[in-house]
Amino acid sequence: MSRIVLDLIERIGPLAAGSTAEVPFGPGDADVITAWCERTGNQAVSMRGGVAVVRRGREPGPVALPPRLWLYTNFDCNLACDYCCSRSSPKAPRRALGRDRVERIAAEAAALEVTELFLTGGEPFLLPDLDEIAGACAARLPTTLLTNGMLLRGRRLDLLRRMPRDGLALQISLDSPTPERHDRHRGTGTWERAVHGIRTASAEGFRVRVAATVAAGESDAAETERLHVFLDELGIPAADRVIRPVAQQGFAEDGVTVTPASVIPEMTITADGVYWHPIGVDDPDQFVTREIFPLADALAEVRSRHAEYRNAADAAAQRFPCA
Repeated sequence: MSRIVLDLIERIGPLAAGSTAEVPFGPGDADVITAWCERTGNQAVSMRGGVAVVRRGREPGPVALPPRLWLYTNFDCNLACDYCCSRSSPKAPRRALGRDRVERIAAEAAALEVTELFLTGGEPFLLPDLDEIAGACAARLPTTLLTNGMLLRGRRLDLLRRMPRDGLALQISLDSPTPERHDRHRGTGTWERAVHGIRTASAEGFRVRVAATVAAGESDAAETERLHVFLDELGIPAADRVIRPVAQQGFAEDGVTVTPASVIPEMTITADGVYWHPIGVDDPDQFVTREIFPLADALAEVRSRHAEYRNAADAAAQRFPCA
């Protein structure tokens, strides 16, 4: 093993990911340094004047903004689903984001690289001005409004009817093709009312998406096929169906473990500030910043943290140079 390789191992090995060290080199060593860095997952930053600057790990490339931006309009809900990632329930404080802030977020998001807005909660249809909130968002960017679909009657049906059809879709939760599994997690009678909500929104001329949340051990090919057959009957196109696992967040004691390092960020804004991902708003580890505005600064912070996670992952995945 050449002297320069031994020097590289000695100086770069102890460094923290992202740190650099200077390594003196002689004639003919530059190609060895370059080859060693390529094989070990490190980076030769510069080689001038007989000194190489070498980074432990690689500098991450630019982090693009995930095209979707999520807004938690509120946290109170008419249901208390046992796997709710945000711990929403009838007893939860509203913590409303508010129409003024939503309008400003939508305007700033449109000037950035955001391509789609998602309004979620809680149950957004508990808000008396939801029609104005949804309208302001849809006027700026394509918008999807998430709901359990159970409140689309009376004055809340009037709210729905005042919303724009262009640029706005409703995503309604329906976990199974029959009531048993859905009602077990969301409450007796909720399946029937959710189906009524899907039919109502469709009849009112809205694009309707359906999302099914499936706990571990509850999904199999036959059950999934039955759900798709039922959604065919409801007139929901295949492109507007989402089947997702329970995440171990909020009320859920079991499910998929999700951390900032394990998922690509989808910037999420609540009344409390900015979070990494919509399923992590009950997780202190996914809190990014209390400052929502300017939105570009919050985005820059998300990008910076994503770069840190990627850099750490790259460093952890370095190969040991046995040959």
